[in-house]
Amino acid sequence: MPELDTSPLTLGPLLRYVGETSATVWVQTQDTATVTVRAFDRSWEAPTFVVHGHHYALVVLDGLEPGQGSEYEVDIDGVQVWPSRAEATGSLAASLPASRITTLRHSEPTRMAFGSCRTSVPHDAEGNKTNGVDALRAYAHHLTRTDPAQWPHLVVFLGDQVYADETSEEMREYIASRRSLDEPPGEELKDYDEYAHLYRLAWADPLNRWLLSTLPSAMIFDDHDIRDDWNTSQDWHREMNRLPWWHERIVGGLSSYWVYQHVGNLSPEDLAQDEVWQLIAEHAASGADGELDLTQVLDTLAERVDKHPETYRWSYARDLGESRLVVVDSRAARLLEPDRRSILDDDEMAWLDEQLQGDVDHLFIGTSLPFLMAQGIHDLEAINEAMATGAWGPRVARWGEKMRRALDLEHWAAFQEGFTTVLGMVVEVADGKRGRAPGTITFLSGDVHNSYVTEIDHRQLSPGSSRIIQAVCSPIRNPLPRQVRIAQAFIGKGLARPLEQLVSRTAKVPSAPYQWPMTEGPWFDNNLATLEVRGRGLVMRWDMGVVQGDRYDAPDLEQVARVVIS
Repeated sequence: MPELDTSPLTLGPLLRYVGETSATVWVQTQDTATVTVRAFDRSWEAPTFVVHGHHYALVVLDGLEPGQGSEYEVDIDGVQVWPSRAEATGSLAASLPASRITTLRHSEPTRMAFGSCRTSVPHDAEGNKTNGVDALRAYAHHLTRTDPAQWPHLVVFLGDQVYADETSEEMREYIASRRSLDEPPGEELKDYDEYAHLYRLAWADPLNRWLLSTLPSAMIFDDHDIRDDWNTSQDWHREMNRLPWWHERIVGGLSSYWVYQHVGNLSPEDLAQDEVWQLIAEHAASGADGELDLTQVLDTLAERVDKHPETYRWSYARDLGESRLVVVDSRAARLLEPDRRSILDDDEMAWLDEQLQGDVDHLFIGTSLPFLMAQGIHDLEAINEAMATGAWGPRVARWGEKMRRALDLEHWAAFQEGFTTVLGMVVEVADGKRGRAPGTITFLSGDVHNSYVTEIDHRQLSPGSSRIIQAVCSPIRNPLPRQVRIAQAFIGKGLARPLEQLVSRTAKVPSAPYQWPMTEGPWFDNNLATLEVRGRGLVMRWDMGVVQGDRYDAPDLEQVARVVIS
């Protein structure tokens, strides 16, 4: 596997979408090139496109057979770059298994890994001391010793793949080489080039790079991909837009998100409908000389969707055999008017309404922000929303806005209109009113820096309905300080009953329509979660990384919890 600074392959390959008959492979290259992927005794190629001077390609592999596997290689301008033939014997990269592509088989039960919140700091003693062992990296090492037939079909990253506002020493050194850290935005990211470097730090480590090359991945952003509290309220949005550096930040964040994360989320059929991908396809089909420059296209798109989120959709869905995964943008498409707050705008809500259907064995809903918080926190966020929107007058509203940001009270529970609407849709699916009821409807989430399982009390639902579950895995690598863990656990459990009683005594705050006790957790370790479909039920587990002695390149995987949903 190549050295980043000398190979024509700058970053990747990342295996992104994989279905029953197609797959996509993403790469970043040093220069303008033609990228070829060789697998299944065939080859596919794509020309690079350029954004702010950085070169990329997404190669679409079509005409595949379901349930087939193959090792693959990547060439740039006819020269093999993955795996590299120049790899030093004895290096970690040289010892890793070959990267593979395995298409889905419709009848095979789904296996999926998921998690969120992963910082990009070195994987050494100092990095592990401050940020803990990277659970994703430990999982990668585990897979190198596991039969590929047992690997997950995909890994879902549920937000904060990169931290644009909390930078590492390496990232700060790069920023300082371009501009003064004493000028706004200081140690935070400013533009596209800095995002490109941050993704390189996040994905270049040999173990993680290998995992991303061989496990299909689905991604969605959360606030730290852009900035803490992104779109938490109208006041926040107005304040950020007054800052002279914010425009370049939001444009760089969203345009780089399209390149590094979003384009790989899409199936070939969805790519054909994407306005940016259509330009790439048309340019390739035309045989025109020169590389397609998408800089202005993506910058304009980012500007537009920041102001008018209804004009572009970041959400998407994937079929996984007899199951279905719906990934929801709970950040960019919000309604923030004080008299009309919803975590999803009308267009996004209508799309989700179409996606939430039965006639599948399991329905998975990926949303970076947990839909079902601990009930104490749910009630606290509902109370805070009422405060901040003026239910008790302007003075309390100002205090409510400060409290909202200080305590990160910005989840689905803080947008009661959207929460109630989506809950109604989900209960209809569970009751069999939108097709055959699935075995489970499972929300997969991150963000909150602790992991847990909660479930709506089945006795409150109709007989024979689906089980409605919230499974959270966070962080992959960014643990909370101990005192914050204690405070969060106390608010979630210790204040649950008093807050429930307070809500029940006022008409200004809607009462939760169901009870959803926390059945497992919380766990505060760095974790990566996996789930496996077992008929109408699920088996889920959470695993953490452990480094023995100084074996930083061989972290062990240790089970934190195992949960059976029967």
